[in-house]
Amino acid sequence: MNARTALPAEQKLGLAAWAALVALQALWHGWLQPPRHMPVPLALSIALVPLLLPLLALRNVRRALLWVGILALFYFCHGVAEAWSAPAERIPALLEIALTLLLIGTLGAGVRRPRR
Repeated sequence: MNARTALPAEQKLGLAAWAALVALQALWHGWLQPPRHMPVPLALSIALVPLLLPLLALRNVRRALLWVGILALFYFCHGVAEAWSAPAERIPALLEIALTLLLIGTLGAGVRRPRR
């Protein structure tokens, strides 16, 4: 993608959802609800490293968002499990669910149908 070419709105929204998901994971596991049975740096690395790996493909925004969308399925499952089982973590879990749905939705909105 050329530096002069503007990103479509759905890709901008997807990148914003990705950044918000990274920030939420850092905030949630590092400050709001740090784990009791494992070191905080280990929990942060488990939560953040998968979300940061697609940065390697950021030159191609569509490819990076595709990888984040695939990874978002794991975070969606994590959010559902935490919202269901841990009442103290329900708010961050619901935010995680909302961000993953937004991210996956932007991927669907960016798909272009071939013309007939």
